[in-house]
Amino acid sequence: MSFFNSAASSSSVANPAPADKDIEVNDPPTDSISSLSFSSQADYLAVGSWDNNVRIYEVGQSGQTQGKAMYGHQGPVLSVCWNKDGTKVLSGGADNAGRMFDITTGQSSQVAQHDAPIKCVRWIESPQGSVLATGSYDKTVKYWDLRSPTAVSSVQLPERCYTMDVVYPLMVVGTAERHIQIFNLTNPTTPYKTMMSPLKWQTRVVSCFPAANGFAVGSIEGRVAIQYVDEKDASSNFSFKCHRRDLSPTAKDQALVYAVNDISFHPVHGTFSTCGSDGTINYWDKDARTRLKSFEPAPGPVPATCFSRTGSIFAYAVSYDWHKGHSGMTPGHPNKIMLHACKDDEVKRKPAKR
Repeated sequence: MSFFNSAASSSSVANPAPADKDIEVNDPPTDSISSLSFSSQADYLAVGSWDNNVRIYEVGQSGQTQGKAMYGHQGPVLSVCWNKDGTKVLSGGADNAGRMFDITTGQSSQVAQHDAPIKCVRWIESPQGSVLATGSYDKTVKYWDLRSPTAVSSVQLPERCYTMDVVYPLMVVGTAERHIQIFNLTNPTTPYKTMMSPLKWQTRVVSCFPAANGFAVGSIEGRVAIQYVDEKDASSNFSFKCHRRDLSPTAKDQALVYAVNDISFHPVHGTFSTCGSDGTINYWDKDARTRLKSFEPAPGPVPATCFSRTGSIFAYAVSYDWHKGHSGMTPGHPNKIMLHACKDDEVKRKPAKR
């Protein structure tokens, strides 16, 4: 456990940005950023990085940030989340360990263990109590009661866990080889439904609708699918292309295809963001099937995004996502976290057409 250099972070924004300009977070991680998560209780942002650390920032009224705490894993951190009351940060990493950081005591401890890296951590708040779910490359999802060192239960997956999301009672797990398992968490040890991804290429991210009646899937092939759980809603399923570029200004062929790295739903309006290896971010309205906003391209891939609890702040990371392997890791590649103040007209649903 180490606190940030308080002298460096007290001058939160060296050059205050114009009102409409996205603000850069101070003291960012020293290596690629894997995961972002806002607390559901206050404007605290947890950030996981390949530099083996989790950092926790406080975001002030005008977007200025201050590093509050930092704790480490023994390998790259791949996923972070908060518990419901905002007192604990949970994280999973390439050291096969799940860790918990207690905001009130400043102490971190190991709370989960797998036989391979933990790719995803998600907090589950249910009428039966709260548990931590961890999804791993060891092809299992495990549930942990933080008071006990052994898993409450373990679920065998068809393949390695690549992505997972929870909006109680819905949990969706995306694995290698395009398998998707849907769980009703009232019965957490048996999949409610197993399916192949509606997209033809490797799954990069799944994200549950706030209404818990479906989920979005993003693939490495610049495409997103909107998928409802119940058959009665099947007519509303669709997919669309995004995060693509023309080979040349005159081509109009969308031949350059990039991975969809993350999908975040707005907590109030139910609209969502996509971000990609092309450095772009879009906001979408799935019901109107329309794009609400495109950001100016970032100077590098965008690996992770999240909205704050009220949806007023949108955080996104700009860092190398390894989509070109080792050769793409050029010196001086940007590595930063940006905060965007959300305007209502960007994130509100479009009225239904008459």
